Amino acid sequence: MCARFELSAPPGDLAHRFGLRIFPDFPPAPDLRPTNRVPVVESEGARLLSWGLPAPWDGKPLINARSETLTQKVTFKPLLEHRCLVPATAYFEWRRDGRLRIKNRIAPAAGSVAGGVMAFAGLTDGTYVTIVTCAPAPGIAHIHNRMPVILANDAEAAWIDPDRPFPTVAPLLTPFAGALEALEDTPPPPAQGSLF
Repeated sequence: MCARFELSAPPGDLAHRFGLRIFPDFPPAPDLRPTNRVPVVESEGARLLSWGLPAPWDGKPLINARSETLTQKVTFKPLLEHRCLVPATAYFEWRRDGRLRIKNRIAPAAGSVAGGVMAFAGLTDGTYVTIVTCAPAPGIAHIHNRMPVILANDAEAAWIDPDRPFPTVAPLLTPFAGALEALEDTPPPPAQGSLF
């Protein structure tokens, strides 16, 4: 699951990171949420798309697509040849501890991704984007049972290459092999009963 993420790099850095001459004007964003417009990188360049495919039967947008069932779902099958990268500097996930939900900021360790910016695997219909998810990397499995697919730097070009059919890039949809760091918010102390 990936329902919130951060993109703190400025457009010039993102253009350099993805080898583009220009990048959409997009201010650093500490908390991107479903339906927000987010930058995506495609084979022909970068643009802004709304995060979450419309799902009239649900009322909530489809912000994630499970990697294991992409070829089985009628919603995602037409998008398998319309792949993109979703840049991010971190994503957020909540760990359950009894009734508490504790927020974690998860990001690649220094040096794990180029320029400190990771690229999620995405699918697009040209207007909307959804982020592909997979099983979690072992180091963060205690936080949540899903994570966004973070593509290895040398896999990014292959994922968005329109000349590569989906079956040839499907093996890229695996848990991140690099080091991830999770910074957990400290939960507030339990409320104390008043003595008066």
